[in-house]
This record gives sequence, structure tokens and C-alpha cells, in this order.
Amino acid sequence: MSKSVFITGASSGLGRQLASEFARRGYDLALAARQFDVLQQIKAELEQGHGVRVRIYSLDVSDPEKVRDTLNIACAELGKLDIVVANAGLGSDGRIGRIDFANTRRMYEVNVIGACATIDAAVSLFKTQGRGQIVAMSSVASWRGLPGSGAYSASKAAVSVYMEALRAEALGKNLTVTVIYPGYIDTPMNNQLKHRPFLLPLAEGGKRIADAIVQGRRRAVIPGYPWLLLRPLLQLLPTTLIGKLF
Repeated sequence: MSKSVFITGASSGLGRQLASEFARRGYDLALAARQFDVLQQIKAELEQGHGVRVRIYSLDVSDPEKVRDTLNIACAELGKLDIVVANAGLGSDGRIGRIDFANTRRMYEVNVIGACATIDAAVSLFKTQGRGQIVAMSSVASWRGLPGSGAYSASKAAVSVYMEALRAEALGKNLTVTVIYPGYIDTPMNNQLKHRPFLLPLAEGGKRIADAIVQGRRRAVIPGYPWLLLRPLLQLLPTTLIGKLF
């Protein structure tokens, strides 16, 4: 039986690219997103191009009960799920107190509540199934709260910490826990930003992330260089200097 992967936020950006990558590798797909019409197009393309089974689901990840129901339905329709990728996310750019807080709230509902709901449902499913891999999309932005991206950075830091707790809880169980820390990958979420250092093309970013997932890595920074070298510096810079630089 072929392997299968469930991906949230699969209608655009990294989610869509990961769907293509896994289809190319022969994985059956369960794709979830709010834009169901787009998912229908993706389903037709991937089934025709790669001969894999593709199931699609309309899903707003901020509804935990719907997340759990959708995961269970996908598992039943595909026979099993090997990997669940909590990918759905929103981004925003703006300084605290200057942006519409409704946008910040919605971002937390998707990036934090939605991701944790997906992870929680996947853990329950994999306990019953006996094994599986849970993947969460964090970000290099989670390493330090920077001016203009405080809410986004905090949302991704929350996901990272949640996954670290899960990693400890999963010791000795047949559960692989993978956290991905993308840098700037060319997606609609960030293509309006003025500065995107060390930018990776979407196809290359998707390939590297899929490689890390298939390899079962615990953590993966994409691209690793130079972000892994910059992480200690970013965390040690004094706040006064951060304020002036950004």
C-alpha cells in the first residue's frame, strides 16, 4: 500500500507545493483548505500527472471539531495516514498598536489554534493507528520577536514550543515529530515584503522541506545556510540595536 500524507492549507504557497512534491514521490494525498474550488483544480492536475489518489476537503482549521472529523474521514477514505502536515497559516506585517487587531486575532486562530488542533487530532489518530509522523510549520521568525512582526513571530514560537512538548511526550512511541523552520520562500504570504533575505524559489523550498519530512528529521531549517549561523547572533543582539536596525 502506498504511503499517504494529509496537508492543511494546501490550496496555495508551500502547502500546494508540498502536495505536488509528495505526489511526485508517489504518496496518496488528503488536501484541506478553505478554497475548495482551487483544491478541485489541484486534485485533477495531480491525479492526471502522477496517478496518485487525491482526496480534498473544505476546512477552516480554526474549527477544532471540524479538523478532527476531517482527519478521521481522510484516514478512512485512504485506508491510513502516514504523515499529517499542519501547514495552514496566515502572515501579517505591522507594528503593535498600529494594525487592526482583528487581523492579529484571526492570525492566532489559524496559526496557533488551527495548528494545535491539527496536531492534537493527529496524535489521537496515530495512537489508534499505532504509528505516524506529525509535521508543523514554524518559521525562523519564531527565534526572536522583531519590530513589525511581533504577532507572527509569537504565533510561530507557540507552535514550536507546543511541538517540543509533544516530542517529550512521544518518547518511546511510534510517533515521529518534525518541526520545519522555513526562512524566506517565495510564496504569496511574503511576496509583498520589501526585504526577503536568502530567498528560495518555491519549488526548491518545497523540495527541501519534503526531503526533511521523508527523512524523518526532528528539526529542519530551510535553507540551513546561512540561517543556522545567524540564529545565535539574532538571539544575542541587544534590544536597543534590534530597535534601530528594524
